[in-house]
Amino acid sequence: MNTKHFHYLLQLLILPLLFVLVMWGMYWLDWNYFLELYEWGIYPRSFHGLIGIITSPFIHGSVKHLYNNSITIFVLLIALQYFYKTQMWRVLFWGVLLSGFGTWLIGRESYHIGASGLIYVLVSFMFFKGVQTRYYRLVALSMTVIVLYGGMFWYMFPDIEEGISWEGHLSGFIAGIILCYTLEVPDYNRIYKYDWQKPDFDPAADPFMKHFDENGNFSPPPPVPQIPEEEKQPVSDTYFQCNYSVVYHLKEKENDENEL
Repeated sequence: MNTKHFHYLLQLLILPLLFVLVMWGMYWLDWNYFLELYEWGIYPRSFHGLIGIITSPFIHGSVKHLYNNSITIFVLLIALQYFYKTQMWRVLFWGVLLSGFGTWLIGRESYHIGASGLIYVLVSFMFFKGVQTRYYRLVALSMTVIVLYGGMFWYMFPDIEEGISWEGHLSGFIAGIILCYTLEVPDYNRIYKYDWQKPDFDPAADPFMKHFDENGNFSPPPPVPQIPEEEKQPVSDTYFQCNYSVVYHLKEKENDENEL
C-alpha cells in the first residue's frame, strides 16, 4: 500500500474518533458522577438554553441513544472529510449553530440533547449537494446516504416515537438544505466520451448529423462513382535499363565464293 495513501486514511479517522470519544467520555462522567449533564442541553426560548447549541451534540441520555448516534456520526464524518474536504469545517460549524438554534426556536419546553441534529445536517447536506452538483461520485454518495439513512426521514415529524427530539431532526434537515445552497463546491469538470455530449456541440456543423433531414430520417448522399484508373505498364526494376528504342535491320547472308 502507498504510504501517503495510508497516512491519508489515518487522518480521516482522527476527527470521527475524537468526536465519538468525547461523546462516550461525557456519558461516562455523567453516569459515574451524576453530573446531570442533560441540563446543558438545548432548552427552547431560554437564555440558559442557548449554551446547549454547542454542548448538546456531546450529551446523551442512554446507551442505546449514544450507540446509535456514535456509529452514524462516525460514518458520516468520514464521508464528509473524504468528499467535502474544503467545506468540512464550515458544514460542521454552521450545521451545529443552525440546527441548534432552530431547535431552540421551535422545540418543546424540554431539554434537547444528542448528536441527532448534526446527523440530520450531514445527511441532508450530502444528499442535496450531490444531486445539485450532478458529479457522478457525489451523486453516488447521495444515493448511498439515502439507502443507509432514508428511514430517518419519518423521525422529523411529531408523534412518530416518544422521547425523541423531532424538532432537532427537522432543524438539522433544514439546516443541511440551507448549507447546500450557500456553500459552494469546486466545479467538477465532467469527462465527455463523445462529441455530442459536450454542451457546445452544434449538430448543424457535425458531418454525420448533416446526413439527417428535418424529420430525423437518415438520408446520406448518393455515393460518388469511382472512375477506374488507367492501367499502367509495369516498369522494369532492373539495373540495366535503356530509354532508347532499338531497331533491328535484317541482312541477307552473302554466299561464300569458295563454297562448293
